Amino acid sequence: MATGYDTIAATVDTEIEVTRSRFLTRLARVETEDEAREVIAAVRAEHPRARHHCSAFVLGPDGRVQRSNDDGEPSGTAGAPMLDALISAGLSDVVAVVTRYFGGVLLGAGGLTRAYRGAVAEAVLSAQRVHRAVRREVVVTSGYDIAGGIEAEARRRGYGVGTAEYGADVAQIYLVAEAQVEALTALAAELSAGSASVVPGLAGYVDVVHPDE
Repeated sequence: MATGYDTIAATVDTEIEVTRSRFLTRLARVETEDEAREVIAAVRAEHPRARHHCSAFVLGPDGRVQRSNDDGEPSGTAGAPMLDALISAGLSDVVAVVTRYFGGVLLGAGGLTRAYRGAVAEAVLSAQRVHRAVRREVVVTSGYDIAGGIEAEARRRGYGVGTAEYGADVAQIYLVAEAQVEALTALAAELSAGSASVVPGLAGYVDVVHPDE
């Protein structure tokens, strides 16, 4: 399992003009090939009169899934440079769709390559990056009089705080790096005088504020 990777926080739309041709880029966060293709289809539906809707996407913590499509542009002049722009930016779980409105001037293979790569690079610059890292769910169950203090100190340390269940006690989920599980266990024991229950659960990727922890 990769230690972490970068993606984007939300969809961005940008536009550049190259020799009277307009290049509209949508950069969206996705997790599966189906989601990526839904974004591509949605852009195509929004711009039915555009000549080309070229695309590229990278998926997975290790960026293993990589796809690109020239959508009628000369082979290798659109999808591949778009994909290269995503990979060079170090992003995964993203799809880029570049819609081209032809301006009447032929750009040539080199011009097209630069335009499509530049269109995606511009969108990347406009996007807010998000780091995703492996975090383990840890359920800390304690009395109501103690739960608030544990949560406050956990937040101060930068631990992720998830949902809680309220019954006879409070069962609060925390999301912590593997190296922090022992520290959270010690914190709960200290603040509860040993009465809190700490149960580690599954690990998975989550958006994090402090990627180095």
